[in-house]
Amino acid sequence: MRRLGKVSHYAKQGFLILRTDWVPSLNDPVVDKKLTVVGVVKDVFGPVKRPYVAVKPRVKNPEGYIGALLYVDTKRRKSKPGKAGRKRTKGGKARRPAPRKRG
Repeated sequence: MRRLGKVSHYAKQGFLILRTDWVPSLNDPVVDKKLTVVGVVKDVFGPVKRPYVAVKPRVKNPEGYIGALLYVDTKRRKSKPGKAGRKRTKGGKARRPAPRKRG
């Protein structure tokens, strides 16, 4: 779990806006200090050294989180699509399936 920052305000578009010292990945889950999921990272914008982060809330009362510290939960990250379920050979490369017979 890594500290993301303090929520500065709730935007009209429906995002919680906060400022951080590092750049999180998009769609990272965002939690509060009680480890309840608040939302996901949807946008990173502004200066490179101290960017702003827009979090799409998944809670009923997002205005209640203004001034609260939020964190990125690294353990709740989803695996990358297309990586799971592929068969590998001894060399480490994925094999192509054999072509189907026609006719």
